[in-house]
Amino acid sequence: MLPSLDTILHQQLRLQIMSLLMSVESAEFNFLLEQTGATKGNLSVQIKKLEKAGYLRVAKSFRNNYPLTTCATTKKGRDAFEAYVTALEKYFKTK
Repeated sequence: MLPSLDTILHQQLRLQIMSLLMSVESAEFNFLLEQTGATKGNLSVQIKKLEKAGYLRVAKSFRNNYPLTTCATTKKGRDAFEAYVTALEKYFKTK
């Protein structure tokens, strides 16, 4: 029997966000915006969903009087991402 896939991570933009964040300590909103090609509104909504699930930690501050949003994965988020990748691998290995 194939494992179920995490519905939080199975959405394309949320998976892109998590994939980008898995290889860095943290990333700014604008970096994620550039890398994903998402709109500001959609990216913001998906970040909030990941944060609500406990997969991301979001910090808001200011740089040169401009708002700065920084995102980082949590242990729960890293564990969920790794489990998701493992589950996908099982899908590819079935014959």
